[in-house]
Amino acid sequence: MTTTGKRSWKPATQLVHSGTLRSQFGETSEAMYLTQGYVYGSAEEAEARFKGEEPGFIYSRYSNPTVDMFEKRMCALEGAEDARATASGMAAVTAAILCSLKAGDHIVAARALFGSCRWVVETLAPKYGIEATLVDGTQIGNWEKAIRPNTRLFFLESPTNPTLEVIDIAAVAKLADQAGARLVVDNVFATPLQQKPLELGAHIVVYSATKHIDGQGRCLGGVILSDKKWIDENLHDYFRHTGPSLSPFNAWTMLKGLETLPVRVRQQTESAARVADFLADHPKVGRTIYPGRADHPQADIVKRQMSGGSTLICFDLKAGKKAAFAFENALEVIRISNNLGDAKSLITHPATTTHKNLTDEARAELGIDPGTLRLSVGLEDADDLIEDIDAALRAAG
Repeated sequence: MTTTGKRSWKPATQLVHSGTLRSQFGETSEAMYLTQGYVYGSAEEAEARFKGEEPGFIYSRYSNPTVDMFEKRMCALEGAEDARATASGMAAVTAAILCSLKAGDHIVAARALFGSCRWVVETLAPKYGIEATLVDGTQIGNWEKAIRPNTRLFFLESPTNPTLEVIDIAAVAKLADQAGARLVVDNVFATPLQQKPLELGAHIVVYSATKHIDGQGRCLGGVILSDKKWIDENLHDYFRHTGPSLSPFNAWTMLKGLETLPVRVRQQTESAARVADFLADHPKVGRTIYPGRADHPQADIVKRQMSGGSTLICFDLKAGKKAAFAFENALEVIRISNNLGDAKSLITHPATTTHKNLTDEARAELGIDPGTLRLSVGLEDADDLIEDIDAALRAAG
């Protein structure tokens, strides 16, 4: 909870009111400050602001009033001391990983990652002399065995993309503390409402705000949250000089998205649970993975660290890629898209989209089969979604 004066606010209230900055006009909705720079009353004032002796905005690549409101609202929700909003989720991931590392350092990361996240760890970081080891993140012993004297960062997604593995964040965070490393958690699939990585011991949390936070397919965005000391000493200068900043317009859009986040996520999660139960009982479906079900491979961890299931479902069609494509093409309500967390239900075939750059062996290692599909459940009526899926499964043959 965030405390304002003598009152404590619950998440739904935080998402409407936290961080609001009003101008002299007293506007109800947050103002959109579409400005690049700021005017100073005197040369002395400009000097003081650049020295950090006087508060205020300098340049919108560094900070902006609308972006600042979004960052403060996310801090209130996440329970973080500070945040930096970025132009995309991948800008957030890349900045969070690289800003505190140097040549000779070592990353331990879960192997089950979004394709671009895995590229940053496996391909980009080594170009700058940063070593990386990928492990099966569901087994805590694998993290422990991968630690080296130069290990400085742990990185994971939970639930993972696309197979919805759930990793014990508290256990990994404990190992990171023992190794003198920092744990970065990509919390996109759980949303900040259903999982609190900082409370579980993680040091840094990243989001693609493009997903549930916007939630309506409008804008790209991302955010990095941590303690103020880490941001001041590691992220602050990296962010100022490399320029991955979020635009004020997109920040304003994200602020509007946050106002309805609890309502949307609650409805999407309830519908996803019903759809997952339908898929699990269908004879053409070989495997259904949903964090809210008792048969999830890490169901005990889900109960311990998540307050809700998910808006995502992973499932396999027994007949493979041909059947998966026929199924997708037969859908009428659910649309084919590699995005997720949207008001519209979206489906993708990971082997040929989000994870296409992995080898066949790497995909098999992650449990991504030719018949694997990832479904992001939207705000449509659950009965309509189930009817659409049932008809498409029949059409797939």
